[in-house]
Amino acid sequence: MATAKTEYRQQLRTLAELMLAVSGESVTVMKKTAPAQALRLKRQDEWGLYLEFIKILFNLTDRASVLYLPLQEQPQFMDNLEDAVTLQLKNVLEPAFGSGADQMEIMLTIGAAVAESRQLYERYRFLVTENNSMKEEMLKDFGERVANAIGIAGNAEISFAATLCASAAIPAIIAILAGDSPPVTAAGTTTPVAPVTMSTPPSSTATPKPLTPTGTEIKLVSVMSTVAGEDVETRWGLHPRFRQDLSPEDMQQVATLMNRVAKILGERYASVAFSDEWTSWHKAGHA
Repeated sequence: MATAKTEYRQQLRTLAELMLAVSGESVTVMKKTAPAQALRLKRQDEWGLYLEFIKILFNLTDRASVLYLPLQEQPQFMDNLEDAVTLQLKNVLEPAFGSGADQMEIMLTIGAAVAESRQLYERYRFLVTENNSMKEEMLKDFGERVANAIGIAGNAEISFAATLCASAAIPAIIAILAGDSPPVTAAGTTTPVAPVTMSTPPSSTATPKPLTPTGTEIKLVSVMSTVAGEDVETRWGLHPRFRQDLSPEDMQQVATLMNRVAKILGERYASVAFSDEWTSWHKAGHA
C-alpha cells in the first residue's frame, strides 16, 4: 500500500493543513463566543478543546473518503492522514517548541485522538453528504463535548457554534477528496493552532488568525425544526463570526425577521410532519 501514500500525497497534506486550520480557528471562535469563560481557560484546557475538533474532523474525513477512494485503499489512506497531521502539527509547533519538538509525543497524542474519535462517533450511522437525524445527533453530541471542554457544560450557544464550525468544514473536505481546487485556508495561509501544553511548556503561542473560508459554502443562518411527540420546536441561529460583525441595530432587525421566518417554517414543518403521507418520515431535520 506504499503507492497509496505517494498517489494521494497532495490530498493528504492539504487535508492535514485544513484540519489543523479549522481546529485552530474554531478554538478562537469558541473563546469569542464565551469570552468570560475563555479568560479562565488554561493552556492545557485549550489544547483539549483543540483536540475535540481534531477528533470530529477525522471522523468526517473518514466518512467522506469512502465516497472517493477505492475500498481497499481507504483504511491505509486514513492511516497516512494520521501521519500527515502529526507531521504538519510538528511543523506548526516548531516556532514555539524549537526544532526539539518531540514528534513521538505528538504522534501518540494524535493517535490517541483518532482512537477516541472512532470510539465516540463510529456508532452513528449516516452518509456525510446527507442531513438526517443521526447526523444531527452526532453533531449535537460533539457540541456538548466542546461545551464541557470549555467548562460550561450544557451551554447551547457554544454547542451550536461548535456544530457550525464542524459542519462548515465538510464541503472543503469533500472538495479536496474529489480533487477540486483546495480552499483558501488549506492552500494559502499558515495553519493557526491553539496554545499547546505537552511535556515542555512552549515559550510562545501561535497567534490566531481571523476566521477564513474553509470551503465553497459557509452556513451563516440556520433554521431547524424538530418533533418530540406532538410538539414541534423551531429555532434559528447565526454563525458566530456573522453575529459578531453585526451592530446591535442590525442584530435586532435580523432577530425580528428570523423570528418571523422561524414561525412560518415551523408551522409549515408541523403541517407536513403530521400529514398522512409523511407518517414514516424521521420527523427531524432542517426546515
